[in-house]
Amino acid sequence: MDKLKIRGGKRLQGTVNISGAKNAALPEICATLLTNEPVHLKNVPRLQDVATIRRILESMGVQTETHGERGGMSFTAPDSIEPFAPYDLVKTMRASVMTLGPLLARFGQAKVSLPGGCAIGARPVDQHIKGLTAMGAEIVVEHGYMIAKLPAGWKRLKGTSITTDMVTVTGTENFMMAACLADGETILENAAQEPEIPDLAEMLIKMGAKIEGHGTSKIRIQGVEKLHGCEHAVVADRIECGTFLCAVAAAGGDVVLKHGRADHLDAVIDKLRDAGAVIEALQDGIKVSASGRMKAQTFRTTEYPGFPTDMQAQFMALNCVAEGNSKATETIFENRFMHVPELQRMGAKIQIDGKIAVIEGIEKLSGATVMATDLRASASLVIAGLVADGETLVDRIYHLDRGYDQMEEKLRGIGADIERVK
Repeated sequence: MDKLKIRGGKRLQGTVNISGAKNAALPEICATLLTNEPVHLKNVPRLQDVATIRRILESMGVQTETHGERGGMSFTAPDSIEPFAPYDLVKTMRASVMTLGPLLARFGQAKVSLPGGCAIGARPVDQHIKGLTAMGAEIVVEHGYMIAKLPAGWKRLKGTSITTDMVTVTGTENFMMAACLADGETILENAAQEPEIPDLAEMLIKMGAKIEGHGTSKIRIQGVEKLHGCEHAVVADRIECGTFLCAVAAAGGDVVLKHGRADHLDAVIDKLRDAGAVIEALQDGIKVSASGRMKAQTFRTTEYPGFPTDMQAQFMALNCVAEGNSKATETIFENRFMHVPELQRMGAKIQIDGKIAVIEGIEKLSGATVMATDLRASASLVIAGLVADGETLVDRIYHLDRGYDQMEEKLRGIGADIERVK
């Protein structure tokens, strides 16, 4: 099993290319199921989750191809595919639930295993089932599978109004994809507004979909008879970009994050500026500079455009070595402080009280052997290793590979002392 060996204390200097967003690439790959024409995606990140969703589609009969240029992939879903996503492929990632809507919309049936993913808390599929049922689907959960079909005599899902009990990103994406081929208009109330949603909508519009309001809490989709192929570039990954911003703020340095979108990270950038980092939005990227200890910042995770839950662990690592005390309140997932015991092994002073972590900043962390427990926890331990005294060994980095495209290579390229070891 691969591990990362990090020797802390190096300033970061240079340029990092920010990859395409995992949370945009996965639904956009699922959206290729909506047409029998080829769909060409560019800027697809090289991630374990991308490889998994590709294998899921290939197991159904989708033809896939990797292009010569970086991040280029093509998908063709013929009319003869088998609308089945088996457990042995689905078990490692939650995003597989997003095959349910496109399969139902185009083929009128689907059998998709209940998904897996990071152990950061309950992420139930009940909202997906509720929304698709409102569109007329008949869905039962049996033996670990969601088995869905259209009622007898129906040829298409029916447009309707869907209001979810909570803001759900994957739910919004699933309903939006399904509604593109539904009969009539679908209105999504309480829709998620994360940048990956407008990016998916823009791809669907290129395929012939009629969508309005994407990027707001109310999205309207007018169903069409058929979608066609398109070419689309995946939007830059705001969480990867935010992770590198925190790494530079913690370790110090001057780095340009090429392709990074400052307008997608307002809440994080505001906190980093308050902490003392100098951040400048460029025409095609973000420049970040930091020197000395940052000032600790209290924050609370919430839905976009608030502070993202996917940045909580990384910013906490920064707070561990910042000047002063701070609090991190996690409101999205109930089990997302699993990185805390590992940071404590490195000397961090953190106390947990329910949904709140209280951090007392210290001058130096101490290198140690630590274990990644989920995707973003992995990134927080890497940041901690960059600033720790001595050597840090991060185990179970398969979590990291699920969501970060060659992270150690990018860090090494800007001066970090980091290597992958077997």
